[in-house]
Amino acid sequence: MDNKTRKYIDNLRSSERELQNQAFFHILEETEKPVDWAYEVWDELVQGLSHKDNHVRAISAQVLCNLAKSDPKNRMQKDFSALMEVTKDERFVTARHCLQSIWKVGASGKKMQKIVVEAFAERFKNCDMEKNCTLIRYDIIQGLKNLYDEVKDEKIKEKALELIGTEEDLKYRKKYASVWK
Repeated sequence: MDNKTRKYIDNLRSSERELQNQAFFHILEETEKPVDWAYEVWDELVQGLSHKDNHVRAISAQVLCNLAKSDPKNRMQKDFSALMEVTKDERFVTARHCLQSIWKVGASGKKMQKIVVEAFAERFKNCDMEKNCTLIRYDIIQGLKNLYDEVKDEKIKEKALELIGTEEDLKYRKKYASVWK
């Protein structure tokens, strides 16, 4: 990893929001394609998932999701449950940022695709007592659509439509279904 990238990674934990945001957007852009330095920062990002600052938790989750394509050792399989925990973060905005990025993990390969789809299905079914259940479910359906668009696996679409069919409130069933139109 070059010194410039290392500095951006370090700034992801900055207490100066402008510096932190600048670093975040740079690293997100850099990780749109595979990078060779993923494992140099992997553990610190996993640790960041439980950081006291919710911004650091959200950033760590989103960057880890982007790094899934740079994971030939399949470390994400071990760390995925920690990532899913962030989707239940006490700060809903943090949970939502994570939830909206997790589909990228599924696009990294067949094994992770299966794990992500199963985790999304489980989260969809079990969030009914949460305050923001309808937003969580909407993000899950959107994540499945993003994953489907990326990998073109009909099983993903089938699972999404099956989940939509379990929604008892017709208003929300229509809203979720609109993602697939």
